Amino acid sequence: MKYTIFTLLIATTLIIPAEAKIDLVTLPTRDTVQLTIYNSADLTLARESRALTLKEGDNKLQFSWENTLIDPTSLEMVPRANADRIDIAALTYPPRVKNLGLWNIESGVSGKVPVEITYLTSGLSWRAFYMGTLTEDEKTMRLQGYVRVTNNSGEDYENAQTRLIVGKIHLLDQIAELARRQYPYGRPGEIRPMDAARPASRRAGVAGEMMMMKSAMAKAPAPKEIKKEGLSEYFLYTIEGTETIPNGWSKRLPSFDVDEVEVVNLYKFEQERYGNSVVRFLSFKNDEKHNLGETPIPGGLLKVYRSVDDRQHLSYTGQSSFKYIPVNEDVELNLGSVADVVVEPKLMEVETDNYQFDQRRNDISGWDEFRTYAVEVKNTRDIPVKIEIKRNFNTTYWNLKKTGDYGEYEKVDQNTVKFTLTLKPRSTSKFEYEITTYHGTRQESYRSSR
Repeated sequence: MKYTIFTLLIATTLIIPAEAKIDLVTLPTRDTVQLTIYNSADLTLARESRALTLKEGDNKLQFSWENTLIDPTSLEMVPRANADRIDIAALTYPPRVKNLGLWNIESGVSGKVPVEITYLTSGLSWRAFYMGTLTEDEKTMRLQGYVRVTNNSGEDYENAQTRLIVGKIHLLDQIAELARRQYPYGRPGEIRPMDAARPASRRAGVAGEMMMMKSAMAKAPAPKEIKKEGLSEYFLYTIEGTETIPNGWSKRLPSFDVDEVEVVNLYKFEQERYGNSVVRFLSFKNDEKHNLGETPIPGGLLKVYRSVDDRQHLSYTGQSSFKYIPVNEDVELNLGSVADVVVEPKLMEVETDNYQFDQRRNDISGWDEFRTYAVEVKNTRDIPVKIEIKRNFNTTYWNLKKTGDYGEYEKVDQNTVKFTLTLKPRSTSKFEYEITTYHGTRQESYRSSR
């Protein structure tokens, strides 16, 4: 470690002179370290294995978390051998000393003893991001997932096995705030065992979280694969191998690589939502049919490219952020506006007719309005495209007549219709529609004719 868990005989002599004759246990370097990092809270469980050199009788082990974001209330150590002959009695905090704890170990054996040290820390985080590569016909996509792990915990982690958890948790205390406290418990001058000093509610909260996370680590990851396991409302991703993640660094780690994911490309035009631009959408389903579906997909940013030739040259298509995708759920990604598919609606004619007047025939009480639109759709791409064109009306009293190559027609709701067209490469399609709207007392005539 760079900053934490070290022993100093001189410091101990100054801190606790009454115990200066008791030898300190020298803490060796880590044998292994495992990090389980949440994405929904600033929380990581660190699980270390080390071999302590103990003597029979009383042993003292000094632990410092200075310059780190370790939660001192979460520290725990258990022997992995001779557990019936080793008693790790208490973790105490010497008075007037910041960021320092002292473990009291009563040992019935002499020599090296493997132990496991666990604690919660803040400052480690991860984000998912993805790369999608479409085939030339854009019917399938290679989907590659990555995670970027960032370490701002104040601690270097060498050759760490990294596990990532998707899901929401509730903490009674914020880990970073606990780590920055000058004294973990109460007033300076008090030397209190860890368990006795911890309030019941806090003790239950931390113990429960640590037990839950330890249970998530029961199985070691199989070599040469990324292991993913369901944990009730959480989901665990185990990254293959180990990585050294120094403090202040970020590292990109692979998550998955799936080829031939079936996708649907759809272009949409709706002036009220997208202005005069056509927007491209890419959709797929997280299921077995699409070569996915084994695990949920964490939310992140997907950048999409397209293969343009046999030499694996790529062209950039667009990008979109998305939220967590459960198994068997669809996702539709907005890749942004495009220039190679164009929709141009034009208002060609406006007329009014069928006027009705009030009883005195002084004022107009109702009328019909007729608007004729011509819509031209252009596909300048070298592959077919499918496009949805939505038209919204500012009234629920209307009738529509359509002519030309308008594709499929659908009434979406009371004031919206949709035309769906499939255009061949480098082609143009045109159609017209006449919208009749009824106003004032003419709305009664509309209702009676339905």
